[in-house]
Amino acid sequence: VCAIAAIGFAFDIYEILMLPLIVRPALLELTGAAPGSPEFQLWVGRLFYIPAFAGGIFGLLGGYLTDLFGRRRVLTFSILIYAVAAFLSGFSTSVEMLLVLRCFVFVGVCVEFVAAVAWLAELFPDPKQREKVLGWTQAFSSLGGILVATANRLVVTYGGSLPALGAFGLDITDPHAPWRYTLMSGVIPAIPLILIRPFLPESPAWAEKKAAGTLKRPSIAALFAPDLRRTTIVTTIMFAAAYGAAFGAIQQIPQIVPGLPEVREAVAGLTPPEAARRTQEIAAGVTQFQEIGGLVGRVILAYLAVIIVSRRKLVRLFQIPGLIVMPVTFALIATSSLTWLYPAIFLAGLLTVAHFSFWGNYLPRVYPLHLRGTGESFAANIGGRVIGTSFAWVTATLAVTPDRAYAPTKVALVAAAIATGVYMVGFVASFWLPEPKPED
Repeated sequence: VCAIAAIGFAFDIYEILMLPLIVRPALLELTGAAPGSPEFQLWVGRLFYIPAFAGGIFGLLGGYLTDLFGRRRVLTFSILIYAVAAFLSGFSTSVEMLLVLRCFVFVGVCVEFVAAVAWLAELFPDPKQREKVLGWTQAFSSLGGILVATANRLVVTYGGSLPALGAFGLDITDPHAPWRYTLMSGVIPAIPLILIRPFLPESPAWAEKKAAGTLKRPSIAALFAPDLRRTTIVTTIMFAAAYGAAFGAIQQIPQIVPGLPEVREAVAGLTPPEAARRTQEIAAGVTQFQEIGGLVGRVILAYLAVIIVSRRKLVRLFQIPGLIVMPVTFALIATSSLTWLYPAIFLAGLLTVAHFSFWGNYLPRVYPLHLRGTGESFAANIGGRVIGTSFAWVTATLAVTPDRAYAPTKVALVAAAIATGVYMVGFVASFWLPEPKPED
């Protein structure tokens, strides 16, 4: 159970973090627009936000269906949706086609996360064991980020020796484009999940109540009943702040790296295709450091979640340092030094990504069984996917500039402002975060 859950969480992030790595080369091929131009930035914002919005809306529905039909069944169908969509997106012949397929990927991912957290929380009813299982399995999410960055670097290096996608009769400009193989690789981790997960046990607590006829019908309105209203509102705001920092700042790193002096020097004298590939390699390397930081953050959270009783104190251990690290990383280091960006983005990833594991541990404790999927889904999908990821669109819109050479620097400065602002919102909201009911 734990192994398959860990693979599932890793696959979720693998799919989501593809976009920052491939959005620049994909748009250069599919639109021909110059980075920093209004058309380019418009499509960056659309590709980041519209799939997340679709995932948030349908993810909320998925949370409701999880409470209605069971955790295991919804998990299985969500995997099928985003595995097929991930593979087909590598054959995109237009930016519109890529956008639609990314929407399907996000829908599957958003549903899978909520169903998996509820499933694990109910398979392990012992409080201390549950905290450990949720913390450690979610830590593998960052392994998914490391894997996708590694996969991207491999296909950038060896993509020329892979089969030409143009052989399928599609109108593809570059049949060996690394971004296409990166997208298609998303089907690989789905294979063990599709083969094994349908045979794993259903949540015993949910199944028992369902069989006895005592399972209450889930309701979104019930999330705003007097005893749950504060929990729903505060968790939604704080989830949005965490995703705002990730999408509005950290995931913009591949757009920022090309403006660094060391990168400009490294690509000087190269042909445009060679320069693009070299830039992608460097950006993937920086992303790997960020994802390693995220993995360390999740591991630290998994350890501290069992030791620190107060959830407010636990989340502030990551919020307060973030108020310093995020503006320094993006406003100063990301505009001046590739060397210092590696450790800085490591810390930024550590502090930000740990929030996601925090919510995976916290949310199952504050909603009753019949509302667990719906409540988690509202915070994660409406707060995180619909509101939080909109900051990617905000960053892309505010970073529009006619000066192509200045475009990466402007993205960095906008990201610094966004990250600092959302971290402050999350910190202030934490003063109203309800503590879960004490358990033996």
